[in-house]
Amino acid sequence: MMDCVFCGIASGAIAADVVAETSDWVAFRDLEPQAPVHVLVIPRAHVSSLSALPDGPLGTELLLACAAVADSEGLQDGYRVVTNVGEDGGQAVPHLHFHVLGARRMGWPPG
Repeated sequence: MMDCVFCGIASGAIAADVVAETSDWVAFRDLEPQAPVHVLVIPRAHVSSLSALPDGPLGTELLLACAAVADSEGLQDGYRVVTNVGEDGGQAVPHLHFHVLGARRMGWPPG
């Protein structure tokens, strides 16, 4: 999508602090971190949210990417993976993304 900031990051048209990537996904540091480690994992292809994720291996690949990012960021003591769906769910960018948060104790309930 032309006006999607995450599509711009995925294509390389918009700069980001990329920590890992494959041909199917990109992981980069959040500009407004909510934890000492806050990395977003997105598919390169535009998918509006988790509820629009097509059947197939992409979902598994994205979750494995979250685990790999957590490992590479040294989050062996624990981390949180979050995705927000829709406006009421707190989704600010309409492109599927997973937040990998860590390097501090996470509270519950989250909000």
